Amino acid sequence: MSAAKNSLKFAWLEVTGLCNEFCDHCYADSSPKGTHGILTVQDWLHVIEQLVDIGTLDVQFIGGEPTLYPSLPALIRHAHDSGLSVEVFSNMTHIREELWETFKECAVKLATSYYSDTAEEHDSVTRLRGSHQRTRANVEKALSLGIPLRGGVVAVREGQRVQAAARDLTALGVGLVGGDRTRAFGRASKGAVPTISDLCGHCAHEKCAIGPTGDVWPCVLGRFLNIGNVLSSPLAEIWGGERMTEVLADITAVHGEGAQSCTPPQFLPMCGPCGPCVPSVGHCDPREADSADTIGVPT
Repeated sequence: MSAAKNSLKFAWLEVTGLCNEFCDHCYADSSPKGTHGILTVQDWLHVIEQLVDIGTLDVQFIGGEPTLYPSLPALIRHAHDSGLSVEVFSNMTHIREELWETFKECAVKLATSYYSDTAEEHDSVTRLRGSHQRTRANVEKALSLGIPLRGGVVAVREGQRVQAAARDLTALGVGLVGGDRTRAFGRASKGAVPTISDLCGHCAHEKCAIGPTGDVWPCVLGRFLNIGNVLSSPLAEIWGGERMTEVLADITAVHGEGAQSCTPPQFLPMCGPCGPCVPSVGHCDPREADSADTIGVPT
């Protein structure tokens, strides 16, 4: 697929590898020992400007825990003022008052993970005592402020109260609750080497991810397929470059042409049975999803 036919409409901006939680299933291998990487605030501002210049419509700030990145408000405002639609994927445990104001003023959408209706089970997954209480309280606060929020329940262990967790979010007033299974990337891989066959096949299709070292990946899970680095090349050249062509060919060789069976993790605001399309996508061609991949909760 040529760059002309594959416009870059959505980007994940992974602004930090630092996280106050230490989940065993973290695809990014984030933890309290993570760092903000090497991109400066000016670098990120320039990345946002480049995305706008090539026609991107939506960005999602991720981590790590993006709310731990000190300059997140400035990046959100720049993205919003540049005409981008903004979502922040957060564990909702560490939101400063300045961020609440930024979320409201910049029409930010939020997304979060939720593992159980009980504090004991949720906290055992995040390895952060009190995380359930804080996440739940901030979900309620976001909804009270009129901030759009979607929730996702990831099944990470046998016997987990995933259905009860989804019902709890719905009872709180979360209008969209998705579900997913653990994906074998990062710590969840338990040392296994990632392969293209582990991906859903949508990687690099109108989307990319940019990490805190400047590396560009076809998606957040496909970080083993490095396309380039924004510190050494303009994003427009990376997206339409030779390495991008090679990666697309490798993905197509495994998954075939066009949109593939799509059951993306709940932290991806992409098309699929477990979540809605972001405005810039507006279409999908998912095959019938494995029932084990989703949690059927009416919204």
